[in-house]
Amino acid sequence: MKYAVLLHGSGVYDGTEIHEAVCCLLAISQLGHSYQCIAPDVLQHHVIDHTTGSEMNESRNVFTESARIARGDIKKVSEISVKEFDGLVMPGGFGTAKNFTKWAFQGPEGPIIPEIKELILTFIALKKPIAALCMSPTTLAKALEGSEYHAKLTVGSTAAPSPYEIEAISQGISKVGALPEMKTKKEISVDLNLKIVCAPCYMMEATILDVYENTKQAVSEMIKIS
Repeated sequence: MKYAVLLHGSGVYDGTEIHEAVCCLLAISQLGHSYQCIAPDVLQHHVIDHTTGSEMNESRNVFTESARIARGDIKKVSEISVKEFDGLVMPGGFGTAKNFTKWAFQGPEGPIIPEIKELILTFIALKKPIAALCMSPTTLAKALEGSEYHAKLTVGSTAAPSPYEIEAISQGISKVGALPEMKTKKEISVDLNLKIVCAPCYMMEATILDVYENTKQAVSEMIKIS
C-alpha cells in the first residue's frame, strides 16, 4: 500500500517536526509499504531561528522547505489525486498550526486553507485512514468543522508532563465539533468510524525513542484499518 505524508515546512517551530516526519517515513517502510511526501505550494506564516526562537526577516515556501525532508521527492497537494493513496499521514510541528491553520495565533477561531480542508475531507469521504501526530489533530478538527463528521482526536494528556497547554487545546478541539480524548505518549486515539488515528508524540515530554514508538503505534494501526 502507498501512503501520502503531508508536510508543512521543515523545522518544529515554523514547519514540520523533522523527527516525527522521519519516524513516519521509517515506520511506513519498516512495515513493508511505500509513501509519497506532499505539501501545498504556499508561503510559511513566518520563519523562526531555531537557535533562539526569534522571528527572522525572511520568507520561505512550504513546498520548497518540505522538499528538504523529502530529499526532493515531493508532490504538490494540488497535483495529486487522493485515489492514488491508501491513507494520509500527518506529522506534527507548529507549521500545521501556522501554515495550514492559524490555530497558533487565533486558536480554534482561526481559518484553515481550503486546499488542506478539501484534501482531508476527501480522504474521509473515501473512507481512507488518516494518522495525525502531535499538533496535527487541530488541523483535522478545523477541516471537519461544520461537517457531518465528529472525530475522536487527541493532542495528549493532562495526566502526564507536557510543555504545552493540553487542556486548552483539547477544549479548542471540542469547540469546533470534534471529541477530544486524553492519551499519553505511550497511547494512541483510534476513531474506527472515521478511520482516524492520533498519537501525541512531542506534545508530551518525550525522547526521540518515545516519539518513534508512538509514531509506529499510530502508523501500524492506520495500516491495520486501511
